[in-house]
Amino acid sequence: MENNLPVNIREYQELAKKALPKMHYDYINGGAEDEHTLRDNIAAYGRILLRPRVLVDVSNIDMSINLLGYDMPSPIIVAPTGSHKLANPEGEVATARAAAACNTLMVLSFSASCKIEEVASSCNAIRFYQLYVFKNRDISATLVQRAESHGFKAIVLTVDTPMLGRREADIRNKMVAPANANLEGLMPIDDLDTTDGSKLEKYARDTLDPSLSWKDVEWLKSITSLPILLKGIVTAEDARKAVEAGAAGIIVSNHGARQLDYAPATISALEEVVKAGAVRAGGEGPGGGEARDRDAQQGAGAGHGALRLPERRRDHPGPRADRGRPVQVAALMSDARGIRSTLHTVKDTLHVPTPASIIRDAGSKLAKDL
Repeated sequence: MENNLPVNIREYQELAKKALPKMHYDYINGGAEDEHTLRDNIAAYGRILLRPRVLVDVSNIDMSINLLGYDMPSPIIVAPTGSHKLANPEGEVATARAAAACNTLMVLSFSASCKIEEVASSCNAIRFYQLYVFKNRDISATLVQRAESHGFKAIVLTVDTPMLGRREADIRNKMVAPANANLEGLMPIDDLDTTDGSKLEKYARDTLDPSLSWKDVEWLKSITSLPILLKGIVTAEDARKAVEAGAAGIIVSNHGARQLDYAPATISALEEVVKAGAVRAGGEGPGGGEARDRDAQQGAGAGHGALRLPERRRDHPGPRADRGRPVQVAALMSDARGIRSTLHTVKDTLHVPTPASIIRDAGSKLAKDL
């Protein structure tokens, strides 16, 4: 742990609440409508109890995994979240450097505030690119081509957002990104009227394709040689269809509870997918909801192969409790130290207490097998 930094994710959250303008803090932390699913994302983790097994050799703990052929020292990776310049002037460049320093994977968001080229040139690391499908397919195709030509290793297609969820905090605040956080993947949105709601919501309604379907997975496969992962799967049925469609992997996620309220918590959805045998248990990530560093252990026990620092987290399940994006709020530090610290904190949690009695080999076994 680096000196003079918060010691857990909750302390970063408290820092963010003090430092960020209310509009931006609410944007980072808010969910859809009543925020029932946002609360349940963490409450569901609270229902998972750890069953430590004793007298297990813990002298050698192997937390490494192989994801799409790439070796990583732990199952902790950085999920796609937008507008990192809301928290740090270097934006996603700082996040990329921190992920590289931790030898882990970063998924660059379509709504990043730094250009694909900036992030690619900032450091040598494994990166995937997250994509939305526009009504104008040329925009999506151009983003894919730029990512592929700049060394990104996979495309993560978000499949749960044919239109933006009703995020009432953003509507109430008339959410607009600051000048230094212009969304790299978006066309100019400054001329949109926000007198009665969120500028981002209006932009998404005008540009995202509500006819998004399984046919678009085929279209995406036709324009890139990169493997394609589908992000936003929450049912065993759709997981099976993703495999049939030729997806290289899936990311189990409810979009951090920002899309459909009263959808299942991510960890509950993951349990359904794994139990149904829809996909190999080593391939999923949890989506949104980790509230504390300990949730990494609980997720490992549920069958996570890769634990993504998520879009959304909460500190406790009470109404309107503080929540946010761990990596993004950690970026409030003046450089990449905060992000590195957060990644190390979550990784370290998988080691204590009696870690190997819960999960000893992240790359090949689930907790129930040990």
